[in-house]
Amino acid sequence: MTVTEPSLSVPPPLSLRRRWVVLGVCCLSMFLVGLDTTIVNVALPAVGDGLGIGTRGLEWTVDAYTIVLAALLISSGALADRLGRRRVFRSGLLVFGAASLLCAAAPSVGVLVAARAVQGVGASMLSPVALAIVVSAMPDPRERARAIGVWAAVFGLSMAVGPVTGGALVGALGWRSVFWINAPVIAAALLLTALFVPESRAAGRPRRLDLPGQALLALLVAVVVGLLIEGPHIGRLSPTALAGYAVAAAAALAFVRVESRRPEPLMDLALFRRPAFAGAVLGAVAVFVALNVTLLLNTLYLQHGRGWTPLHAGAVTLPMALGAIVCAPWSGALAGRIGPRPPLTAAGIFLTAGGLCLVSLDRHTPVMLLLSAYLLIGIGFGFANAPLTNTAVSGLPRSRAGVAGAVTSTARQLGSALGIAVAGGLATGAGPAHLAEASRPGWFVVTGCGLFLLLVAWAARPAE
Repeated sequence: MTVTEPSLSVPPPLSLRRRWVVLGVCCLSMFLVGLDTTIVNVALPAVGDGLGIGTRGLEWTVDAYTIVLAALLISSGALADRLGRRRVFRSGLLVFGAASLLCAAAPSVGVLVAARAVQGVGASMLSPVALAIVVSAMPDPRERARAIGVWAAVFGLSMAVGPVTGGALVGALGWRSVFWINAPVIAAALLLTALFVPESRAAGRPRRLDLPGQALLALLVAVVVGLLIEGPHIGRLSPTALAGYAVAAAAALAFVRVESRRPEPLMDLALFRRPAFAGAVLGAVAVFVALNVTLLLNTLYLQHGRGWTPLHAGAVTLPMALGAIVCAPWSGALAGRIGPRPPLTAAGIFLTAGGLCLVSLDRHTPVMLLLSAYLLIGIGFGFANAPLTNTAVSGLPRSRAGVAGAVTSTARQLGSALGIAVAGGLATGAGPAHLAEASRPGWFVVTGCGLFLLLVAWAARPAE
């Protein structure tokens, strides 16, 4: 299949200062997207108490956001290439902000889940477009690798500090404050975007949106994650579950068939024949499965199993944030200088070690062991993001920078949704006395994700 790419509309070169200001604005939006993926985790027990819902409803509160985000990212990236990245970026900020206010005022779980889904719509216009803006503003490969390292550090930081921030806000102001906090950040991002971010788009004939591919992708993601969440309640082999498996298989086959025949597909499946690209995308899924399994199991284990406050449960993840902050920019610099293989190898080793620390978790596991495990996982997470992102972005033409960012962003959010569903499934039905034992398979999942990253590192291209 041959796809004719439109030529890229290249704006006048930006000064060094302006390029890094643009990076800062994009990082601010990415901080929001990552924060809202994890800040809700530590607030879940308080949300459950406030709205009278159990683990099942709480899982949907988190995954309504990540499912919609994962399903729409690629189309949002293509839309930005077509209509203008700054325009779509600003629209995403407005939708995200309005949905955040609705989440904060939600009177019931139904309204909260719906508002979280709308948040996902807004976030889908931010994540790939922010990366596309950075790629467009920084054409030099080495500078771009360093910038992606900073971008990955901010995104990793937002994911890691979400539980800490959420714990502090819930303890002081209640669970609704984790959504109110978005309003001033959105206002600042809108102002800075208007002042500093240039418009960019793909020139020539606009690339058509792939509505059949989009619908099939959304159906596939929703059914797979829905089966993971609802499986413990409806029975893994019940008629409803079996029908769901059939729908998921049919959607996957239809997606492959439709995408392989369209001249301008939502996702060019031929790209997955490149080992480096396929490895980067699958590696991104694995990293975010591991991260979200860790964060949700931490919240449920410490708050329900050991009776800790939201603030104390969130504070335990500080070493994870520290590992991400320190290692992500270092990883970006290493990827730009010597290639992705060394930082990805380090990521696999540290993530595997962190998971192994907790495979024998019980109610009396020493806090120092928890802190050490989270530090190792944070280091692994920090080392992984930049080389995975840079490898995937480098594998696509610059004229489709929005789609390039969307592919890895989709993989991350799919990993987040799967991680939440897996962790929630393990905790469902387990009382406080048995949460630690019930969560142990989750730490084997984290370990397996680390081992998979080692395979991705082995397949990555060495530095030339």
